[in-house]
Amino acid sequence: MQGRWSMDHGLFGPGSVTWRVMGEPILLVGGFRALLMQGLHPRAMRGVAQNSALMDPSEAWSRFLRTTEFVRVRTYGTSAEVAEAGARVRKIHSRLTALDPDTGERFRLDDPGALLWVHVGEVDSYLSVARRAGVRLSDEDADRFVDEWRRAAEVVGLRPDDVPGSVGEMRDYVQGARPGLYFAPEVPHPLRQSFSQSLGAPLPTYLLPLKPVIPMLTVLAFATLPRWARRLYGLPATPLGDLWATATLKGLHAGIGLVPAPVRYAPDARRARRVTAERAA
Repeated sequence: MQGRWSMDHGLFGPGSVTWRVMGEPILLVGGFRALLMQGLHPRAMRGVAQNSALMDPSEAWSRFLRTTEFVRVRTYGTSAEVAEAGARVRKIHSRLTALDPDTGERFRLDDPGALLWVHVGEVDSYLSVARRAGVRLSDEDADRFVDEWRRAAEVVGLRPDDVPGSVGEMRDYVQGARPGLYFAPEVPHPLRQSFSQSLGAPLPTYLLPLKPVIPMLTVLAFATLPRWARRLYGLPATPLGDLWATATLKGLHAGIGLVPAPVRYAPDARRARRVTAERAA
């Protein structure tokens, strides 16, 4: 294991903002938020809904775990592991299609417009949650983070030159995309799903402690969305909600920070921190 980490750091590696940020446990909220941002792109969500068990609560956690594992590999995996995971995802997307009921058009799941929105929603979510929680990030760090994740965009089939490379470019892209966003009415509402999953969905044994907090995490993730996004979900959107979300993120991050690092960080994040410290020494 030591040899693997000393020779091949995959997409990012020591010195990257990504390694410094992504291991923070508070980023779990960012992962939930990313899924909610994805949910506002009608083609992205119809592609998922028509080709997966999205409607089946018993399969929801399996899908979430697969997504989490893909993020882990892209962040910490070797070049070979990232290439293998990317090839698998691109192959699946290229073979599947879905129907757009608004136009009657059938589209592939590797539709570049949908892939780009999912990518930007993910990066924006991680960055927004990290900064609001109090993870130390300068404006320059934030721009570097966005630029680093262009490498991750290439893994799913996007051209890096077509992907925003700074916070400003990302903000402009989101603003331009907003007119085409809405919550597809045939897709289950994430808030309703979270409560049903917390009550009845089977979870792996090691995730059972999370079951009672799934609704809370979902509510918090909703609260971290921009106000316009909350309105598209039919939810209240006020400055007070923004303040509550930021204060809650800061409190959670500070509380988690009291937990000793060997317990606080996942194994890959601990290794990344150790390699980064060794490089800096």
